[in-house]
Amino acid sequence: MKKFFLENTGLKIASVLLAIVLWLFVTSRGQSEMSIDVPLEFKNIPAGLEIANNNIKTVSLNIKGQERLIRNVKSSDIRVYVDLSKAKRGEGIYYISREDTRVPRSVTVTSISPLSVKVVTEETITKTVRIVPVVFGEPERGYYVRALDVTPQNVVIEGIRSEIAKVSNLKTEPLDVTGYNMSFSQMVKIDLTGKNIRPQVNEVSIKVMIGARTQ
Repeated sequence: MKKFFLENTGLKIASVLLAIVLWLFVTSRGQSEMSIDVPLEFKNIPAGLEIANNNIKTVSLNIKGQERLIRNVKSSDIRVYVDLSKAKRGEGIYYISREDTRVPRSVTVTSISPLSVKVVTEETITKTVRIVPVVFGEPERGYYVRALDVTPQNVVIEGIRSEIAKVSNLKTEPLDVTGYNMSFSQMVKIDLTGKNIRPQVNEVSIKVMIGARTQ
């Protein structure tokens, strides 16, 4: 056995080096690199805080790997996170590193752009607001809408302070009363168009009381 290792030592070393060179050559062939845009995600947002604004929504990554693998990579295969566990209320700059990315096996990240994101956080608050029922149309001739009753009359809304401050009441989606000659009730959704809030309930009941006109 000893003789086997000592004979032709130079030739064996050369063979090993040649094998390494060939391996490097083979593995480097077919390498490809591409740029891909990935949605930026946030995790570990402290309780009682919400993101009010962030200056970038996507991150551009350069990724590298075997051409056959790179060719099939989609943005949904990659995740980029920003850890906000140490975030405090207000504006902060958070940096993005390779450790914040998750890519398929055998694929590596060679660059990230941009390398930071500006995030503004605000505290979460709640508030109770009045519900305003909205109807349209005309009841049957000789009848009119005598009164509207909405249940519940108030709902609790939740959101960041700046958005909650904009809301003093909430309207319902319009309810058509055209052609009615008697009272009725119907569930309708709360109109949240343009509002970045979360109401405790999404629907309320409107009771439309129809009265007959006196001659």
